Amino acid sequence: MQRLSSPSTFFYKRVFPVFWFGFLTVIVLTSLGLSRAPQRADLAPFLIGPVAMAIFGFVLMRKLVFDLVDEVWLDGDYLLIKSRGESSRIPLRDVINVNATSMTNPRRVTLMLRTESARWGKEITFMPNSPRGFLSAFKTDPVAADLIDRIDALRQRSA
Repeated sequence: MQRLSSPSTFFYKRVFPVFWFGFLTVIVLTSLGLSRAPQRADLAPFLIGPVAMAIFGFVLMRKLVFDLVDEVWLDGDYLLIKSRGESSRIPLRDVINVNATSMTNPRRVTLMLRTESARWGKEITFMPNSPRGFLSAFKTDPVAADLIDRIDALRQRSA
């Protein structure tokens, strides 16, 4: 089996949000602690920034990170999808489209399925296990390109 998803998915989905919201919580609690001093009567400037950052961070993470599956493995003509303790095998012939983003962090590969899966829905999104570099953002993602080639070969074999 070949791993298609990045090992750093765990960091992006579980560790970074804890750091982000924990840092903002510390800022708010520190601001509240400082407000007990007589010169800190107006607390609004100290709370607007962290609250705005928390809202912005949540919306951005919801759009780019929280929908990622934990692991994607290529097993012959099947994909093994794992997320939150659940796993399932999806035949490559059921993938009708492969879309890869290059100018986002984290990079994302989205697989559109022919039929909606009860667990995963119509789309499966993961972080590809691709080499990173300065110029890699301007190149085609190798994981997505390989998947496209494999799916095309399967279609030509069945036709």
